[in-house]
Amino acid sequence: MNITIIGTGYVGLVTGTCLAEFGHHVTCVDKDEDKIRQLRKGKVPIYEPGLDALVNKNVGEKRLRFTTDFVEAVPGAEAVFIAVGTPSSRRGDGYADLTYIFEAARELAGNLTGYTVIIDKSTVPVGTARQVERVIRQTNPDADFDVASNPEFLREGAAINDFMRPDRVVIGVQTDRARQVLQEIYKPLYLLDTPIVSTTIETAELTKYAANAFLAVKISFINEIANICEAVDADISALAKAIGMDGRIGSKFLHPGPGYGGSCFPKDTLALLRIVQEHGESLRIVEAAVEVNSAQKARMVKKIRESLGGSVAGKTLAVLGLTFKPETDDMRDAPAVTIIPALIEKGAMVRAHDPKGMQEAAKYLPAEVEYAKDAYDACKNADAVILMTEWNQYRALDLKKIRSVMKYPVFIDLRNVYEPEKLKSEGFHYTGVGRK
Repeated sequence: MNITIIGTGYVGLVTGTCLAEFGHHVTCVDKDEDKIRQLRKGKVPIYEPGLDALVNKNVGEKRLRFTTDFVEAVPGAEAVFIAVGTPSSRRGDGYADLTYIFEAARELAGNLTGYTVIIDKSTVPVGTARQVERVIRQTNPDADFDVASNPEFLREGAAINDFMRPDRVVIGVQTDRARQVLQEIYKPLYLLDTPIVSTTIETAELTKYAANAFLAVKISFINEIANICEAVDADISALAKAIGMDGRIGSKFLHPGPGYGGSCFPKDTLALLRIVQEHGESLRIVEAAVEVNSAQKARMVKKIRESLGGSVAGKTLAVLGLTFKPETDDMRDAPAVTIIPALIEKGAMVRAHDPKGMQEAAKYLPAEVEYAKDAYDACKNADAVILMTEWNQYRALDLKKIRSVMKYPVFIDLRNVYEPEKLKSEGFHYTGVGRK
């Protein structure tokens, strides 16, 4: 099939590349001329394991191309995916900003030829697809099209596998004609017996928000239980393992830490709460999860101060890991963005390292942050080392070497990567999350 993707951000680029790998002919369009220029040269603007190789493979095999021209990209397409950004409103009220969605709808409307399915891939509030339909009909009353919703469930760091071997594919449609097009797009997944959930447009739109909100609640729950563990001298690691073995609960997202971040959970929980409020309902569990997540980051600052005798003033802190999770360079709402400035405000000097995120981190963190060439460089003459993100590179550090270059042997493990007894045997004063 001939498919167009509007937007070459994280979702758009992964979606377009994977659909090309399925065998479709995909054109990705974006107004950012520099980004398109780089993609044409084979340079991928985001870090996602395996994506650069897959992009170059499909470009070389003539199934994937990039352009800034809607006139080149849209006519003749059987399906057009809208995969532009929907950031939180600049007003700070939690609403999703749909400016780019409607701009894309207006631009593509005048270039439609033949029957086309317009598919919302971006995470959008309930009712957005209907608004997109109105925009297109107002712009081009003669267009032959349907609008559908096909939310993404991609984990950063594992996006290609999530797209190629998904738990499920959700499609929200209002006609059998549109359903058939989407089923044809995802036909390669039938061979893997992938569940295809076909539902209404509104249900599909809400499904994405509900899924992310549930996971955010689960993370906030285990963080609160970790805080209780600290108060009663219990061990969160053993507790989480025990409850995770219950098939009704499951072990995923039961890892305590400094709070959730990234491009989805913070933004989507707030957007869902706005949707709920607009309809005169309440979602108190999600409200609590948002509050707990904010408090957890503040609690981590307190934990760091207490580990250093009550003050970080004049102390050098080595921070390992800056991105909100491993295997990505995404700094959006990463715990480090809240925690590090708070430490600097209290007089700390921060020397940080991240395998992929330092260039992006510099856009979010105070200018006072010094960036190290590796973990050991970050730890030189440090009063404490703070493990902020659980990159694989930090899971088997040479502890003797780190101990030898530090001023004081204080190890603050905000991801519970290391066993307390192991660190203590190496001469460290260890602090974890939810551990005695």
